[in-house]
Amino acid sequence: MIKKLLAATCAAVLTMTAFAQSSDADVKKRVEAALGDSAKVDSVRKAGALGLYEVVVGGEILYTDDKANHIILGHIVDPKTRKDLTQERLDKLSAIKFSDLPLDLAIKQVKGNGGNGKRMIATFEDPNCTYCKKLAKELQGVTDITVYTFLYPILSQDSIDKSKAIWCAPDRAKAWNDTMINGTTPAAAKCDTAALDKIMGLAQKLHIHGTPAIFLADGTRVPGFMPAAQLEQSMAQAAEKH
Repeated sequence: MIKKLLAATCAAVLTMTAFAQSSDADVKKRVEAALGDSAKVDSVRKAGALGLYEVVVGGEILYTDDKANHIILGHIVDPKTRKDLTQERLDKLSAIKFSDLPLDLAIKQVKGNGGNGKRMIATFEDPNCTYCKKLAKELQGVTDITVYTFLYPILSQDSIDKSKAIWCAPDRAKAWNDTMINGTTPAAAKCDTAALDKIMGLAQKLHIHGTPAIFLADGTRVPGFMPAAQLEQSMAQAAEKH
């Protein structure tokens, strides 16, 4: 999205009127003026590095100087700690309150095997997404977890058709697993699929642009596929904070 916005300006370097001192509001006005009506700046704050300002546009981060003479795309990394400071900020900005999710719109699976499924994650997935299928197979080996899957068909019309068939199936969890693990989608059936439209709106509000997207119990967003072992570690860390 950011690249498209910058392309609209016809240059990666933006020159604007300079002021002696700048506030966050000043920088915001200058960036919005430079990007034009095609962009809405969500927030501006000092980045804490290189004297830059962090600008959030559509859930993404770019950087600029106080006069908005230049726009910088990319991540800031602390060479001493090897921490990706930009990714840390993105993770914080994209976090949600898990209890605010409309879980009644999701396919619920409780995996016990000695536990009670007290650990929770929520996923947004497309039935034709390769990495979503890998995630489904990885989750087969994860126990004591409740998985809420939101059908988010964004890849094709076929994804929409499969999602509707899964949602209208008598056993949605079985239909989902058959599709993702066994490659067998249930026959098309008619039912109220308004939930899929609501999920689409929710995903757009949360700036979810790809699948799978995973949310942990503490609201942390995991961008993309994660192997079971890594997911276990992330869930343990989320439990400590939750």
